[in-house]
Amino acid sequence: MRRLGAVCRQERGKKSVHDGRAQIRNFGNPPRFVLATARVLGPVNSKNVIDAAIPGIGPEFTIAFQPIVDLERREVFAHEALVRGVRGEGAFEVLGRVEARHRFAFHEACRVRSIEMASMLGMQSRLSLNVMPNDIARPAECFRTAIRTAERVGFPVDRLMFEITEGEPFKDLPELAATFRTFERFGFTSAIDDFGAAYAGFELLAAFQPDIVKIDMSFVRDIHLSAVQFTIVKGFVATCDELQIKVIAEGVESRDELDALRRLGVRLFQGYLFARPGIAMLPDIAWSAA
Repeated sequence: MRRLGAVCRQERGKKSVHDGRAQIRNFGNPPRFVLATARVLGPVNSKNVIDAAIPGIGPEFTIAFQPIVDLERREVFAHEALVRGVRGEGAFEVLGRVEARHRFAFHEACRVRSIEMASMLGMQSRLSLNVMPNDIARPAECFRTAIRTAERVGFPVDRLMFEITEGEPFKDLPELAATFRTFERFGFTSAIDDFGAAYAGFELLAAFQPDIVKIDMSFVRDIHLSAVQFTIVKGFVATCDELQIKVIAEGVESRDELDALRRLGVRLFQGYLFARPGIAMLPDIAWSAA
């Protein structure tokens, strides 16, 4: 288990924390947003997590990391960055406090903080960042900000993974697809999150073929008890195999679910069965669960 205080060496801290403030502004070209500085509350050690507040834009927050594991190779494939409140509040509660007009700026701050913390923690896997496409007037800004932040703190750009959530309708699917194709030259990994939850689904998959698709947990939950769910996921996995797209099953909580998914050929997993999200740390993996 890696905690932030245990790995935040002085020279690395200088890259991302200066006089208690992390600079996260003017990444657009031309700038479409200007964020106030995020602040670090208290010393960075095992008992104090980094949290940020953006005056007038959003609440205080910190970042938790949940691993995505490759069981075939028995290694961590990626860590997903998840926003949390400083008192442990979940993402839904934190994001619910952000006004719609500030949503993009707040999400940008979360992505910047995630990259900074991943660098300080010495993360060796991919870092998975969530993207809400309809918060972005120009999708390229999101990727540009992340790339510049990664370069600033020394986190390899080719370890960045962007998850486009399917939890809301897409206003400009062709532009989003074109942006992904353009920025793939930087080597980052593209993914569709919550596939099957609603909205675009196969329309998004047809518009551009990402590197990864994450099966929504509604199809994972109790899959071993539902022949219908099993058949649907079986067909979906076969389609992704044909398109050379990796599949991640998210929300895996039981050994029975895991066994059913492995029979379908899934090898990448995320869920409480292996590790809960760790606030400002990289949690240990329960490999014995496999």
